[in-house]
Parts: sequence; structure tokens; C-alpha cells
Amino acid sequence: MITLSLIGIGTGNVDHVTLAAVRALNEADVILLPRKGEAKSDLLDLRRVLCEELLDKAASTRIVEFDLPTRDGERPYLNAVDEWHDAIASVWAELMDKHLPNGGRVGMLVWGDPSLYDSSLRIAKRLTDSGRAVEVNVIPGITSLQVLTAEHRIPLNALAGAVHITTGRRLRERGWPEDAATVAVMLDSGGAFTAIKQEGVYIWWGAYLGMEKQCLIEGRLHEVSAQIIERRTMLREAYGWIMDCYLMAREPLL
Repeated sequence: MITLSLIGIGTGNVDHVTLAAVRALNEADVILLPRKGEAKSDLLDLRRVLCEELLDKAASTRIVEFDLPTRDGERPYLNAVDEWHDAIASVWAELMDKHLPNGGRVGMLVWGDPSLYDSSLRIAKRLTDSGRAVEVNVIPGITSLQVLTAEHRIPLNALAGAVHITTGRRLRERGWPEDAATVAVMLDSGGAFTAIKQEGVYIWWGAYLGMEKQCLIEGRLHEVSAQIIERRTMLREAYGWIMDCYLMAREPLL
């Protein structure tokens, strides 16, 4: 039996990692760290730093790095993602067979929380659906939305209001969600908010949340929209990658 722990590590800040996550890391026989290419080597470096700082020096935990398969950008999005997840599941299975042939505990470090716009749970399900003896544990982590609201010192929702969480792709395709007063947007390739009517909307934007290079912008959307796009472009060119998200509201949050 393999025990696979999907460990939410927040946004890369060691102070945001929970005690439960630290315990799960130290109980693992093997921790798998994905390499996502040179442009995102910072993400691997952060995972390494977290392991160095959080693993007990006497622990026998082994760190195994692997190359993450890439998604075919030419295929229809959902089909490409489905095939990509299949490929990742195959790599995970091979690594488990190689490094834990007699069973044991595997740890995977997941940015934010495994439940929010992350593929780890769906990939893990492929292992269990294939008949493999894998038990999946989830250790929750701090999400980028939590860090975003904390850094901007705002609540996530208006008083007694609901929050609609969506992606940049869906915001571009469908516009502002019907009946939504507050909208949180993740996985935006850049500037999806330009697809909506900007007057009367306030935005709180953040990139590299929880990291040393964190960047925040807030204001009336029609006034700061161009500034966010310009800053985002500059940051991506400087670091080779970017993680950002934002919250927009038509009603006061405070």
C-alpha cells in the first residue's frame, strides 16, 4: 500500500506552512518535487528550501525530483488537460514503483491548497481508479486568495454577500458572472478583466503572493487596469513566470 499525501504548502512562504503539513513532510519516505522547466525553476527552488527548513535533520526522507510532462497547447483545452493528467499520473506511478516497490509514504508539495484550482486530486484519482493500492491523504494549505485579502487588509466577501470564484478564461468568454457582486479570478493568462465593463468595479490584484517579490495594486478598475497589465508584463519578463490572482467587487467590502 502506498500512502500519498497531497500537502498544501501555501504560497511558498515557510511561515504559511501548517504544523500538519510539517508533520506530513517528516512522515514521508519519499517527497516528489516536479521540475517545470527553466522558466519556473524558482518554484522548484522554493520547494527545496521548504524541505530544507522543515524536514528534521535526522529524518530519512528522500527527495526525488522529476520532469513534469507538458500540456499540448495546440489541442482543445479540456482534451489537452485530460491527456496531460494521464501523463502525469503515469509518471507518478513509475516513481512510486521505482522508489517504494514494497509500499510506503509519498509526499507531494502542492501550492496553496489541493482543493482550489489544482490538479493533484484528479491525478491521484487516476491512480486509485487504475486499481493501484494507493490511499490519498489531503493536508490543507493557505490559498492565494487568503493571502491576497490579508495583504490588502480586506474581507473576501461583502457583508452577507456571496463570492464567485472563476478563471481568467471563463471571465473572458462569459463576462461578469450573473448576479455576482464579488468575483475572485485565478489562472488568468493576463488582463481578462479588460473583457468586462470596468466602470463601477474595484480591483485588488496581487502577484507572487507571500514571496519576497510580492506585488500589490488596488483601485478603480478603469483607473488601474493598464497599470496592472504593464506591471504584470514587466514582472513576467523579469522572472520568466508569474502567479497572480485578483478580487473584484461592485459593492463595498468594508
